[in-house]
Amino acid sequence: MQIEIREIVETDNKALADIIRNTLLEFNAAKPGTVYYDESTDHLSDLFQKKNSVYYVALIDGKLVGGAGLYPTTGLPDDTVELVKMYLLPEARGLGLGKKMILKSLDTASSLGYSRVYLETMAELSAAVQTYLHLGFRSLPEPLGNSGHHSCEIWMLKDLKS
Repeated sequence: MQIEIREIVETDNKALADIIRNTLLEFNAAKPGTVYYDESTDHLSDLFQKKNSVYYVALIDGKLVGGAGLYPTTGLPDDTVELVKMYLLPEARGLGLGKKMILKSLDTASSLGYSRVYLETMAELSAAVQTYLHLGFRSLPEPLGNSGHHSCEIWMLKDLKS
């Protein structure tokens, strides 16, 4: 099995949008106030042209199986970036690939000069929540920034310099 992680290109957009939306459907989390309804989900390569943002895609044997990104969400403190759109196909789960994607994102956040990484998620994605906790994210009592994802009820933060 050959695993590759690289930055997003325009030809990845449709497959990634399908992975994101199908994952939310799979976990009964395709509700208003989530990325499911974001228009930008169909154009991720454009969204991640913003300065200090990056989106990585994961491939197994040449097949795109998921992705994760960093985005300087409006309203976040200057030292904080958001881990966004972390989704994997079912066959890519349980291989350590999610952890690998998160760790690559954390390393990139640090190299971009950020000292904290924030994320928003939902209780329906409980396995992901456990992974975030295992990697040192801690729960917050309220959201940071303004992602527009009002249906995400779990907010987490990781300090990179501790």
